[in-house]
Amino acid sequence: MDASHAAAHAHRHPVFCTVVPPHLLNKIAQSEDTRRADAAQRTLEQDSLLRTRRRVTTVRGIAPTLGAPVGDDPQRTVYDAGHRTRLPGKKVRGEGDAAHADATVNRAYAGLGATYELFLKGFGRHSIDDSGLPLDATVHYGEDYNNAFWDGRQMVFGDGDGDLFLDFTVSVDVIGHELAHGVTQYSANLVYRGQSGALNESMSDVFGSLIKQYSLGQTADQADWLIGAGLLGPNVTGVALRSMKAPGTAYDDDELGKDPQPATMDDYVDTYSDNGGVHINSGIPNHAFYLVATELGGKAWERAGQIWYDTLTGGELTSKATFKDFARLSTAAAVARFGEGGAEQQALQKAWSTVGVPTA
Repeated sequence: MDASHAAAHAHRHPVFCTVVPPHLLNKIAQSEDTRRADAAQRTLEQDSLLRTRRRVTTVRGIAPTLGAPVGDDPQRTVYDAGHRTRLPGKKVRGEGDAAHADATVNRAYAGLGATYELFLKGFGRHSIDDSGLPLDATVHYGEDYNNAFWDGRQMVFGDGDGDLFLDFTVSVDVIGHELAHGVTQYSANLVYRGQSGALNESMSDVFGSLIKQYSLGQTADQADWLIGAGLLGPNVTGVALRSMKAPGTAYDDDELGKDPQPATMDDYVDTYSDNGGVHINSGIPNHAFYLVATELGGKAWERAGQIWYDTLTGGELTSKATFKDFARLSTAAAVARFGEGGAEQQALQKAWSTVGVPTA
């Protein structure tokens, strides 16, 4: 990264990222079911408080810390908030400790490990910051807290209300999604608003899905391409929070509403809510990635994922990048790594054209 680019990124944008978007919680908060509405309202209020706190406690420094060589093993610590909101809570499992009696603790520990392993084995990255950053997670956060989030320092998981949402550690892609916000934070530092914010969200969905595929040993055609499968309660009409294969089809439920994600620019949503629709319009770059990965086939992290990682970390993606910027740079990254005129470049051009984003 040259000096001017580094200077442009010297101010780190404070981002508080939740896996369940506010538009979905707002819909539930209007429910006639008092318990459901109250749980959603409490989650929204807690998220608002945390978002404000995040603005005044930004993570400093974008460059990886220089020092002793970093080892290849993760450094995981899981804490238990005991249904309170003070972080991090009580330490319940450290790196190398035996399995805990609490399955939620073990799922969080395993999810941190799966995320670390994909970034290390797939892309040669040592943890979130590429300098061996310890991975911390807190479980059992709050009462009926219907979310999981990355606060710039650690992962936090609610237990869900047991009705519309289940324990937020049940989906490894949700764990990967939130930790990937940290990777974005330490690389392109995409501003969490408008198209750059939707790219930020999409990066997390892409790598969250790849982490699930890697941990299950799946090829692109075997993957479900769902984000948060298994997270919705038994009474919800839906399969996940989002679908990369078919944005807009993940759920259609009386309480949750209908999945609003577009798959192409024809249906791009202009809105002031959700930081300019970051959780909604992310469906467009999500779908582009799905199209590239399935066109190329095989293990999606090996070619499609590598191109996305190269684009995110290559130093050319500005913090206010648009979809068009990412399309152009990802196509260039495909050429740089795999050669001019190859299947990778062709897959990129075809996918971005299909979703209505120019690559020129």
